[in-house]
Amino acid sequence: MIPIRKLTSFQQMKPDSSLFPEILDENPKASLHPFALETRDSDALMHARHFSSPFSGTTEDPVTGTASGVMGAYYLEYMNSEMDQALFVVEQGHEVGRDGKVLVSVVRDGQDMDVRIQGTAVFVEEMKVELDT
Repeated sequence: MIPIRKLTSFQQMKPDSSLFPEILDENPKASLHPFALETRDSDALMHARHFSSPFSGTTEDPVTGTASGVMGAYYLEYMNSEMDQALFVVEQGHEVGRDGKVLVSVVRDGQDMDVRIQGTAVFVEEMKVELDT
């Protein structure tokens, strides 16, 4: 999670994921997820991009449900720690022409958090995976 101040900064981002493992030395297979509270659409609380780990086979995920869920937990833990629940929309994908939104619901129960995401997915590609057992 990387907080960004201005929405205009997202258009300038050009990831070089080959550098991620050396920069993210504690978790070299991690992805980067910049986000901002400034949004394009008035119904969204956050704007985001998701730059994939070089080990994933992709450079950028246009809309990332799992990362949006993490944003829910991040929001309660670091941005509104006095709240016990939140419901908000994350917008993503504008910069790559694949706009999308994820509805995030998070409820804190002591040290635990119940995080749920909801959205719509689209078929992009079919692939066959063979596993050696």
